[in-house]
Amino acid sequence: MSSEATVQESRRQLLGDALAIAAYALPVGLVYGLAALQAHFTLLDVVVSCVVVLAGGAQFAAAGMVKDGAPWLAIAGVTLLVNARHLLYSAAIAPYTAERPRKERAFMAHFLTDETFALSLAHFRRIGRFDARGYWLGALVILVPWTLGSAIGYLAGGVVDARRLGLDVAFPAAMAGLSLGMVSGRRDVVAALGAAAVAVPVGLAAGASVGLVAGAVIGPFFGLAVPVSAGDKSGDPEMPESSAAAGLP
Repeated sequence: MSSEATVQESRRQLLGDALAIAAYALPVGLVYGLAALQAHFTLLDVVVSCVVVLAGGAQFAAAGMVKDGAPWLAIAGVTLLVNARHLLYSAAIAPYTAERPRKERAFMAHFLTDETFALSLAHFRRIGRFDARGYWLGALVILVPWTLGSAIGYLAGGVVDARRLGLDVAFPAAMAGLSLGMVSGRRDVVAALGAAAVAVPVGLAAGASVGLVAGAVIGPFFGLAVPVSAGDKSGDPEMPESSAAAGLP
């Protein structure tokens, strides 16, 4: 059973990591606001998409496709594929939330972004159980600057040159760094390299959104083709404490 001191220490670490991520969430939101403006979204569209959709990759993909005049069915299909990774996120988090009420889990699922997943899973692993306060801490530290940055970017309009300032690479660079910390075995490395090898050429040929989907779908198969090395625990199932053992309601 994790002590209260251990939980508090893990929350402090989570907050520090979350603030580092929040530092890029605002400028990347700025870029999204600019992209949404170019797609002729309204300010209300931007804010609602950040709060209701809350999926950076899907929001960027949708804004780009709307700008290009793509049909809504195609937009829905691409955003569905981009967000399909959340099924895997949910599966990884599920052992820690299995004993929580269904309504609570459904509400939590809406805020399960890439960043919230990485932060909360690392926190749960450190303390060996679910911690609602830690989860919402990670979720809100991302939601607020992302939404605020998007609104500012939209209002700033054409004043900011995102490419010249390098803000267009902030999101992929930060997520790449965050993902490296989750690589724990040879299979993970091969899957990541395979995804990149597929995503880059496909993205150059057919667009970033298509490249992202192709890499995400095909990359894991490279990892599965590699034999498990001795001591590789990347595929081990999660074994969290039960809520009862941890003293939770």
